[in-house]
Amino acid sequence: MTDALKRLTDEGVAIWLDDLSRDRLNSGNLAELVQSKHVVGVTTNPTIFQKAIGGGSAAYQGQLRDLAVRKVTTDEAVRMITTSDVRDAADVLRPVYDASNGRDGRVSIEVDPRLAHETAATVAEAKQLWWLVDRPNVFIKIPATEAGLPAITAVLAKGISVNVTLIFSLARYRAVMDAYLTGLEQAKSAGLDLSSIESVASFFVSRVDTEIDKRLEKIGGDAKELRSKAALANARLAYQAYEEVFSSDRWKALEAAGAKPQRPLWASTGVKDPALPDTLYVTELVAQGTVNTMPEATLDATDDHGVVTGDTITVNYADAKAVMDAIAAAGVDYDDVVQVLEDEGVEKFAVSWNELLDTVTASLASFADEK
Repeated sequence: MTDALKRLTDEGVAIWLDDLSRDRLNSGNLAELVQSKHVVGVTTNPTIFQKAIGGGSAAYQGQLRDLAVRKVTTDEAVRMITTSDVRDAADVLRPVYDASNGRDGRVSIEVDPRLAHETAATVAEAKQLWWLVDRPNVFIKIPATEAGLPAITAVLAKGISVNVTLIFSLARYRAVMDAYLTGLEQAKSAGLDLSSIESVASFFVSRVDTEIDKRLEKIGGDAKELRSKAALANARLAYQAYEEVFSSDRWKALEAAGAKPQRPLWASTGVKDPALPDTLYVTELVAQGTVNTMPEATLDATDDHGVVTGDTITVNYADAKAVMDAIAAAGVDYDDVVQVLEDEGVEKFAVSWNELLDTVTASLASFADEK
């Protein structure tokens, strides 16, 4: 081990695990990762739950049988199962939550991805999930779609902590930060305790390289020299925007009332291109006040051979801007890239959710047929 994970923590990066399953909970693995690998949070998404529940794990069979006997709907069954896992994970992480004054020790659960373009339904779903999990250290994940932005504000205004997900563009990230500040302002007007409201903004990384590299390859020539540079540059410029917003007078007024900054969270940090270092989106995105949520393979790789040298974000702002300017000059349409990525992200999660519903429907039916 390199002790890179401890160095990350010392540099102000909160290490979260991008995975959850009942097997992981029952085996004590999650608790072990908290103790041995500096994990202080967990993120989930529809794809993670589809893999956990749809993989045929015996850990879910007893609950599925009980739900079948009760003749619940598939949607209700899925929510009962997923919120149970999130509640148990939140209990495992509660000591971290208490020790960090609510900053970490968080577990995220996402609203139904099929509601990504419906503001009112997203707000209602977020309120329901908050009530169902019933733990102070849960984050409700809301996608940063155009319809999601007012939902984010409305949910925060009710005192519910939010993980904003599926952020790809710098403009949308600024809109997310604005939605956060507006939500806090509304919560303050309602007399709520701002210090109890937390939020992270999940800025996706590797998928940006995947999409832009594909376009650079098609353009050919010198453009190919820009491959595998966009994702880091985009994320670094996002952190620059974060520093700007959270040093503004508007923010300082909220901070004086007890509010906490909405931390940037680097998501999609598993490297997709095998030619790249498998710790690239961890060691090259180090700065104070950030979160990096990693698949277990990336966590293990960082633990095994990651090299953390200190801040690798703020010292690279000029280079990041130069990279994005060069990519635009090569003919890559950034606005189109980020819209494609958002659309694909919403669709992928909806597909996973539908697959999960199909799996649970089949399981409920099979148990209902038991004599």
